[in-house]
Amino acid sequence: MWTLLFLLMFFGLLAAGMPIFLVLGMCAAVLWVVSGEPLIGVAQVIIDQLNSPTLMSLPLFVMAAAFMRHGGVAKALVDVSAAWLGGIRGSLGLVTVVACTLFAAICGSSVATALAMGTILLPAMLEKGYPRSFALGVVGASGTIGIVIPPSLALILYGIVAEQSVPRLFLAGILPGLLQAAAFFGWVWYDARRRNFPAEPALPLAERLRVTVRAMPALAVPAIVLVGIYGGLVTVTEAAAIAAVASLFVSLVVYRGFKWTRTLDVIADALKSAGTIMLIVATALAFGHWMTASGVPAELVKWVLAHNLATWQFLLAINVLLLVLGCFLEVVATLLLVLPILAPVLALLGVDPVHFSIIFTHNMEIALVHPPVGLNLYVLSTISTAPVGEVIRGILPFLILLLIVLMIITYVPILTLWLPQVVYGS
Repeated sequence: MWTLLFLLMFFGLLAAGMPIFLVLGMCAAVLWVVSGEPLIGVAQVIIDQLNSPTLMSLPLFVMAAAFMRHGGVAKALVDVSAAWLGGIRGSLGLVTVVACTLFAAICGSSVATALAMGTILLPAMLEKGYPRSFALGVVGASGTIGIVIPPSLALILYGIVAEQSVPRLFLAGILPGLLQAAAFFGWVWYDARRRNFPAEPALPLAERLRVTVRAMPALAVPAIVLVGIYGGLVTVTEAAAIAAVASLFVSLVVYRGFKWTRTLDVIADALKSAGTIMLIVATALAFGHWMTASGVPAELVKWVLAHNLATWQFLLAINVLLLVLGCFLEVVATLLLVLPILAPVLALLGVDPVHFSIIFTHNMEIALVHPPVGLNLYVLSTISTAPVGEVIRGILPFLILLLIVLMIITYVPILTLWLPQVVYGS
């Protein structure tokens, strides 16, 4: 009965156009009241759940991403990618894939990656005669790498909700992220040769080295974060603070993307984004706590046992469920809504929660580029003034590649688990 009440309320309020944090908050409040629990319990749960040192890293990484996006870092990464890929047909498309991967390793946000790279690379590709749908597609799809390559905001939230080691999750995302980048790179290379796209001029070695040296401060930021975490020198939260400070220094002193006088404006922009995420987290955690206490996860475990689902069947069903939810919900809401229900079933079926984190995150990547809620579609439509339908046409080949990569990630767990096992052991 409670599940039916929640579904009616949830989708009814969502269809009415209410923001997702209010939908989750109202659903949680009503469910607590009708189940006989005092509303003060909701506030207490939210305060307890938000009192997490790891969760503090989230706004700090968002701030680092904002500094990088405004600070000229994206251009430095584009320049170094172009320097080494010049002379290859379709080189600007290849540059997009590589630069998005590098930027993703700094900012941890797919939307920020698509926005920063789209602002620079879309006009450049259109000026060189690339079809607009192709340009939109490669930027939008490559931007999705931002939530699987560490540091990833989605993986930080997954670690908090599922009580998993965030550094281990970061390691798990590296090889799947690189596989996705390689798939996009291969498709762009093939499509460029097939459609005779132009090639950027090849630069002399001295010029390539000069551009690479200029990009080193930007590339040093993720290196500092990863060495600090895996060297045991800092926690994830401390690494996030270091990333924010380093990003501010690189943006102001090295690339001079904005002046000191604009620093507070950039911080305000970052805090606005972080505040939006934290509101969703707070209300979703209250709902998740009620859901766990209500026994719904236990009922799901009984259902799985009664139907004797094999692991591969369960994972296939979950992939379909997540792809459907991705049509209506954004990444953070889906993760916080579904994970508390699914987590108890994973151990039952022998699914490693670290492996599942990348399956989950990759599904959320796909949600970013398929309608009707795909945020990357609307970001690119806004900055290019192209109809959303044109963006979708450009995304389609990459969407197929994303689904293929999803199947590989789902059924070849060693791809995800090898690095964490090497570093931390089994």
